[in-house]
Parts: sequence; C-alpha cells; structure tokens
Amino acid sequence: MDRLSRNIFDFLSTATHDVRIVGIHGMPGIGKTTIAKVVFNQLYYGFEGSCFFSNINETPKKLTGLVRLQTQLLRDILKQDVAIECVDRGKVLIKERLRRKRVLVVADDVTRQDQLNALMGERGWFGPGSRVIITTRDSSFLHKADQTYQIEELKPDESFQLFSWHALRDTKPAEDYIELSKDVVDYCGGIPLALEVMGACLSGKNRDGWKSVIDKLRRIPNRDIQGKLRISFDALDGEELQNAFLDIACFFIDRKKEYVAKVLGARCGYNPEVDLQTLHERSLIKVLGETVTMHDLLRDMGREVVREKSPKQPGERTRIWNQEDAWNVLEQQKGTDVVEGLALDVRASETKSLSTGSFAEMKCLNLLQINGVHLTGSFKLLSKELMWICWLQCPLKYFPSDFTLDNLAVLDMQYSNLKELWKGKKILDKLKILNLSHSQHLIKTPDLHSSSLEKLILVGCSSLVEVHQSIENLTSLVFLNLKGCWSLKTLPESIDNVKSLETLNISGCSQLEKLPERMGDMESLTELLADGIENEQFLSSIGQLKQCRRLSLRGDSSTPPSCSLISTGVSNWKRWLPASFIEWISVKRLELSNSGLSDRATNCVDFSGLSALEKLTLDGNKFSSLPSGIGFLPKLSDLSVKGCKYLVSIPDLPSSLESVFACDCKSLKRVRIPSEPKKELFIKLNESHSLEEFQGIEDLSNCFWYIRVDDRRHSPSKLLKSVVEAMCNGRHGYFIRHTPGQMPNWMSYRGEGCSLSFHIPPVFHGLVLWVDMDDKDTDVIIMIRNNSNGIRLFQCRRWVYHPKTGCIRYITRSQMAMEDYCADDEFELYISSMPSLDAGRIGHSFEPAPIKECGVHVIVGKSDSFEELAVVRDAVMPSLPLYHLLPHPHCGSITASTSKQWIDFLFAKLQEYNLSLSFHGSGWT
Repeated sequence: MDRLSRNIFDFLSTATHDVRIVGIHGMPGIGKTTIAKVVFNQLYYGFEGSCFFSNINETPKKLTGLVRLQTQLLRDILKQDVAIECVDRGKVLIKERLRRKRVLVVADDVTRQDQLNALMGERGWFGPGSRVIITTRDSSFLHKADQTYQIEELKPDESFQLFSWHALRDTKPAEDYIELSKDVVDYCGGIPLALEVMGACLSGKNRDGWKSVIDKLRRIPNRDIQGKLRISFDALDGEELQNAFLDIACFFIDRKKEYVAKVLGARCGYNPEVDLQTLHERSLIKVLGETVTMHDLLRDMGREVVREKSPKQPGERTRIWNQEDAWNVLEQQKGTDVVEGLALDVRASETKSLSTGSFAEMKCLNLLQINGVHLTGSFKLLSKELMWICWLQCPLKYFPSDFTLDNLAVLDMQYSNLKELWKGKKILDKLKILNLSHSQHLIKTPDLHSSSLEKLILVGCSSLVEVHQSIENLTSLVFLNLKGCWSLKTLPESIDNVKSLETLNISGCSQLEKLPERMGDMESLTELLADGIENEQFLSSIGQLKQCRRLSLRGDSSTPPSCSLISTGVSNWKRWLPASFIEWISVKRLELSNSGLSDRATNCVDFSGLSALEKLTLDGNKFSSLPSGIGFLPKLSDLSVKGCKYLVSIPDLPSSLESVFACDCKSLKRVRIPSEPKKELFIKLNESHSLEEFQGIEDLSNCFWYIRVDDRRHSPSKLLKSVVEAMCNGRHGYFIRHTPGQMPNWMSYRGEGCSLSFHIPPVFHGLVLWVDMDDKDTDVIIMIRNNSNGIRLFQCRRWVYHPKTGCIRYITRSQMAMEDYCADDEFELYISSMPSLDAGRIGHSFEPAPIKECGVHVIVGKSDSFEELAVVRDAVMPSLPLYHLLPHPHCGSITASTSKQWIDFLFAKLQEYNLSLSFHGSGWT
C-alpha cells in the first residue's frame, strides 16, 4: 500500500465500536477506486460481512436502480436473496437485518445523494465497529464522513517520471525527447491515466511520430479528460480495432478474456487476440488475471464516441448500453438497423415485459443482453444476425422454434427458468460457448449438433438428470463443466466419442455412479475434477483414465473428515487406490486435499508408481507422516501439505522437488532437505512453529533463507538455535524481516543516510547489511561496488522493505564478484528505493523513502589475528564476546565477528519470537 492507502487503512482498522465513514474524492482517473479496492482487500476478512459496490453511477436513476443496490447489499452480506418491493421497504430491511452486524461497505463512484440515502441513511443502520468507504467525484456527498481524503493531480516532476516510464521505459527521457516530453506532460495536466495512455501511444515512435501526435494535441481543445483520451482512440489502426474497443467499453467490462474474444471474433471474422493485445499495450484495456477491464474514464470516452453520433436519438446509435435509453427504445419501438448492440437488465425492476416487435427494425443487431426480460410475440422478429445473447434469468421454459440462432457465438443463459433449451435437434456450427449454469429446472442438456462448440457449462443445474446422447456430435468440445449437478447419476456412453474433450468437471455430482466404460480411450481427456464424490464404484472406475494428467479428488474442507471423500474407510483405499495407481502412470497433477487421509489409509498405498506425477496436493489431511513412495517420484516438482495439523515429519523428499508448502502444520518437527536439491528448491513453513530440526543442510552452500519474525512466543524455540547455526555458517545468504531492536553500535561500519564507504579484510566469509528506513513500504535496491575500479560487486532488487522494523541481509563472499579485489580497495554500500510497478501503473505520486541508517558488519572465520585487547561484550549477552578488532593492512583495524559470535548475537535477539521460515535453493539470491 502507498502512504494514502495506509493512512486510510490505519484509520479504519483501529479497534473502535463506532461506525466510521471515510470519503475519497478527486477528479476522474486519479485513482480513487484503486485505493478503495486496496483498503477493502486488506480489511474485508475481519468483518461479519462485506459489500463492494462498483460503479454505482451506472445504476438507473429510477427507483428500481436503488432497489437493486439495496438488494445487492443484503445479498452480499447475508448470503441470501432478499425480496424488496420499494426503496422505503429496503431501508427498513437494511436497518433491521444489519444493525447488529459488523460490516464493511464500499460505495464506489457515487454521483447522487439518493444512492447514499438508500444504502446508509444513518450510521445506526450498521452494527458497532462497521466501516464505510465512499468514493466520489463530488465532495459535497461526504459531509457525514469522519475523514475525507482528496487525491490531487501529480506534481510536474512526478508526471514527468510516470510519462517517461510508459513512453520510454525509463525514469527520464533522452536529451532530444525532453522538450517533446514536457509538451505532453503539460497537456495531460497531472492526470495519471492520461499520462499512461499517452505514454503508451507514443511508445516506439520516432521524434517525427511524437511531433505528429503532439501537433494533433494542440489542435484539439483542452476541455476535459475525455477529449484527451479520445486521441488514443483515434490513433487506433483500422475500424475493426476501434469497434473492438467500443464493444468492450459498452458491453464487456469485467468479463473473462476468453468470453470476450469469442464474441469479438464472431464480430470481426478473425481471431481477435492481436487486437486485444494491441488495446492492452495502448493502455486502453487491462487484463487482470483472465478478466478484461477498463478504467471508467476510458469507458466513458468510448461511450461518448458512440453517443455523439446521435445525441438525441438513442435508437440511431450503433450501441445502446444505458438502461433508460435501452428501455425507452424498446418500449417505444424506436430501434433502427443502425443498432448493432443493446444491453438491458431489468432483474431488479417490477416492469419486465416487452414485445419481440420492439426488435423488428434492428436487422443488424449482433449483441443482445436482456437480463430478466419477459419477451412476448414471435421470435422471428429478432435479428437473424445475433452473435451474442446474454439472457440471465430468462423466464422461458423452452426456446421457441422460430428463434434463429445460426450465427450465435456465445449463448449465456445462466439462472434461467429453462426446463429444456429447445425441443428437437439444432445444428449450430458457429457457437463457441453455451452456459446454462444455475438453471435449477433444467432436466437435460439440449440435442445439439455443433462442429464449433468448445465450452459447455452447466454448473449448479441441480435438476439435471440427463446429458443428451448428442454430445458425441460436439466435435470441438474441449471443456465440459457439470459441477454441482448433484441429481446426475450417469453420463452417456456416447461421451467417449468426444475425442476433443480435455477437461471434465464433475465435482459435487455426488450421485454419479461411475464413468462410462470406454472413457479410458479418450486420449485428449487430461483433466478430471471429481471433488466430493464418495461413491466406491465411481472411484473404482477412475482407474481406466490412462491419459489423465490432472486428477482432483478433494474432499470438502467445511465438513468433518468423517464426511469427506474417504469417509467409507480404509477398505476403499485398499480396494481402488492400489489398482488405480498402477493405471495412473500418466497423472501429472493429483489433488487429494481435505480427504480425511489418516495414517491407516496412507499405509495401504504406495505412491511410487505415479512415475509422471509433478504436483501433489495433500492439504488438510490427518496423517502424521507422508504416504509412502513420495520420495521415489522422479518428476515430482511441487508438494503441498498445508494445514496438515498432525504431520510430524517430512523425510526423504525427491531431489526433483522445486517447491514444498508446509504452512500451518502445527505438529511439524522435522524437515529433511532432499539430497542434491535443485537450485530452484523453495520450502515455505510459515506458521509451523513446532519445528525443531532441519536435516540435510550441513553440506549445502549458497542457499538462501527468508525469515519473518512473528509475534513473541510463549515457549522456547527448539528450532531457533539450529536454524541460526545453519544459516550463519558462512555459506548461506539470508534475509530477516522485522528484526527486533536497534542496530548494535559495534557494527564494522554504520552511518546515517543511504550510503557508506567501508573496507574489508583480505579473508572473510560474508557481510551483514542492516537497514533502518522511514515508516514507508517500498521496493529497495541494494548495491555494493568497488570504488577503486568501479566494478559492481553485488546488486539485489528483491528486497521489499516493510516499515517500523529493521531488516538484515547477509551476503556470502561467493555471491560477490571479488576476483579483482585488492586489500586496500574501498567499497561503497548504496541503498535506494523505487516505486513498485503497481504503484507506477496507477499513477500515485512516489517519494523516495528516506534511509535513516545503514550498516555493514564483517563476518570472518576463526582467526588468531584478532587483537585480544579488543574483546567486547554486549549488554544483551554480557558473558560472551560478540566481536573483536581485526587488523587491516591499510586502515588500522576493522570490527568483525566470527560466525559463532554472530550466531550468539542473533540467537539472543530472536529467541523470544516465533519465526516463519522459507528456504531457497542456490538459484535464489
């Protein structure tokens, strides 16, 4: 978090019983929503319920829009549907149902006072300790806030740095681009989003290209942010690219990238991946994980491009996204053949009925969203060019036979009232995605023939009892999701003819009896997710899947172990696991989390036959020792045993391992490092505070330890001494975060500020670096260079500093470039801070974090050359010397400690604390 986010977090996280309200205001594109999301994500887990209202200003001004907001608030917090007839009734329900609950609510982009009145008219509507965050462009809505935070435009130097990073991938431009950069920065007026977009637009262009863009800027009046952002839209090459941007801005924000790509592909007639990548590179869209999103300023700019073509006649625009406009156009039948896309959502409205005649003139309609609409009349009147239909909560029991769907790419009918999708057979050879999830009355899948369908999604169709035999005619199907179809007892034998199928999810299909006998011949089926299925016959049938690469048989972590996957006892494991393991030679990923596995069960099986296994997940099980055979898996790279509270030891791990996650293993005492471990090996042991011993580390070198000092412990650590001895033997690097106490005054060198000069003896093991910084999170760069010849001996950019504590970084001699070292060389330690890429991306101002103090301490081997008169004892451990003065041929003497002395010092400093450990192989520096 940056400083402003942390200030808000600190204010809201203070333990008080009053209801606290925070307001964040500023101009569009300045980062209000981003800050609210950061704080929300840090806080939400500590409340009884939470709700994040995104873009409240998009809700209709009608009272039905306010009812929708009230419904979302109660649904998100209470986790149940609540019927609200009117706004006044919603206010009463909110007060009655939430006044005793400690909740966190974010109202993002508030534009009207009635929105706040409908959701949080009084503080007493929410329980003691509740927290509210309001973001808005208008500070007049914040008169009830306890604290308000205004986000200002960037200062000129901050704007210059941000623009240079996006345009030139540097913090400042080359000499011949300085004046041009100043022109752009002046034009953007300190608005981060404008700086980012313009930087991306100019990136890769020569000076002539820059001049051309800047000249265009000068010709367009500097009236508002949208006008500035429009330049980047106009710079897009080709009508198809502009149309893709406008489609996303109007209809597809916060949709999955694959979903968006299928629709855009149908629209443009080619694979739109390049277009999406171009829009992303130009900073016109963002892809967060697998989701396509867009800043609201860019969204508004795109929608304004559409609106200005017909400011007063929505029915003559290419796209209609505004709810009031869409309703009026349809109700008054004012649509024209100009309309290509329309979105309407009446799920929270009392008025839902429309005539199909409303669409009669929209002959070119490609994109249609009509969530909750009740359509009456002949479906022949709808466009035959429809490529996307999103009809959530469709009230129909069947699709009419006269509904032309031939050009559909995506049919999204979630939460529908459908019993069957249609009567009889349909051939749809352009359909890519069919989603009927949560259609509670659906009893069977449609009779569908399609050479194009890739995804069939039926999650939570609780009445589904039949998968139609025609599934064999879905010749391109790669993904079939039947998760939560708990009434389904069988799969059709014809499914084995779907040779393209790669992923089958049947998790939660608890009544499924078995897999069809010939499914083992499906060579493309590489992923089976079958969590929560306890049927013994089904488990036995899994063994035929010889080509399966990922197999998930997890139990339900919310149920007692006796109700999990292995609830029927050890006999099941004896019966099906050994035979199946012989067949599962191709399985690369096996997930058996929360399966109730005990020592009795695991003793019945030998994992060594899974010769192709790469990832094994055993989280949340009950065994005290790992199942046998794991140490003999030649390709196992990832092992997870998180939350195995009875696990005592992790022995004999294979040398192929790259990661071991054993967090929150409360009984874990011993961990053995694999013999000849991989350089990439990573072992994470956070919150496993019973550790006593790390075995196999004695002969390792150039490894790295990451240690987080947690809260004070209540009992002495049995592990601490051995860990400190292992990491301080001179051959390992380490980082200690949250080091308690002050830097000792006997460090070899110490000084205020971010740099210091020092000398080192001809022979030494390594250097301890100690840093104290200002109260600010930041990314830190550490550099050591030889002042005599300018050679950089060491640089590390992986150190993320956290405030209010000291941090220690130990560098071994082998990690430093010491080939040309001379005894009289002078060295310099330099520590600097820089913003993370995330902070730079959202455009928040960055000020380098002041380095309060830094120090260097030399670690040497046992030496007779120590000056005995210089033995010094520290107040922490008065009985033991912690350093000596070591003679140096050119600078008198240097304070230094042996490994043993430094071990004693660290042990005394850390012995009252819990430690969370991570071990990294020699490939990590």
